[in-house]
Amino acid sequence: MSDVIDPAEGAPRSDKLRRALFRYRQSKLSILGAVLVGLVLFFTAFGTVLAPYPEHVLGGLDTSARFLPPSWAHPFGTNELGQDVLSLVMAGTTVSVLAGFGVVLIGAVIGTVVGAIAGFAGGWIDEILMRLTDLTLTIPGLILAMAIAAALGAGFGNMVIAISLSWWPGYARLVRGEVLSVREEVYVTAARAIGAKPSRVLFRHILPNTISPITVKMSLDMGFAILTVAALGFIGIGVRPPTPEWGTLLSISRAYMPDYWWTAMAPGMAMFLAVFGFNLLGDGLRDVLDPKARR
Repeated sequence: MSDVIDPAEGAPRSDKLRRALFRYRQSKLSILGAVLVGLVLFFTAFGTVLAPYPEHVLGGLDTSARFLPPSWAHPFGTNELGQDVLSLVMAGTTVSVLAGFGVVLIGAVIGTVVGAIAGFAGGWIDEILMRLTDLTLTIPGLILAMAIAAALGAGFGNMVIAISLSWWPGYARLVRGEVLSVREEVYVTAARAIGAKPSRVLFRHILPNTISPITVKMSLDMGFAILTVAALGFIGIGVRPPTPEWGTLLSISRAYMPDYWWTAMAPGMAMFLAVFGFNLLGDGLRDVLDPKARR
């Protein structure tokens, strides 16, 4: 027998989606954030391909064109090696944004698992996991990431792992609070009453109801993750040249300020627009997805 799908079942979901989009469109700043994030994601995917001087992205030099000011040929000028700054910034978008996304994703997964187990199990398991979380929170995130990155060594993967290991406690506390609230709902009690296994109750009935706050936090955290990635690159324990990355580009250009200001302006503006866009997007999503923020 073939399954028959009732069209009425999809109506509530589509209606909720339309209302959510309507609420999101009410804020011009949220729309601006979505546009900026879309632009950042576009260059994340195609920045390296669209770079006007791809040979410079791969480490090519042109010493005869050192420190050329902005012009039609080089809209953001050239650096101390004669490389086109615009090409480096466009290619650096891929590294910086993907690293930030990796940090947020890994941190969210680890924190969600820890917080879900702590909130659902309770007792001594909750106590141990939350004390571990509190212990991690007592160490400044950037300092902890620097220590781990210095121990693991430079490189894209090591940098992402280092920051992720300092990023999960916020998600653990958030998810634990949500689980403690949701596990007392009537439908959870009903699921337990009919003999549902604890794992099914947790993953089928509780965790799906924590997705909205986690999504909002991830969108807000993207900007801070990009800044942290840039900070590690700036102090020299992140991605190393010739791989272009915004923090590394800023670190190199500081030696030539203020005479050759354009070498720092492009990566600085790219970082500002990315962080600004993700923060506006997160604020808009919070208004739509977080019931406590609705009026």
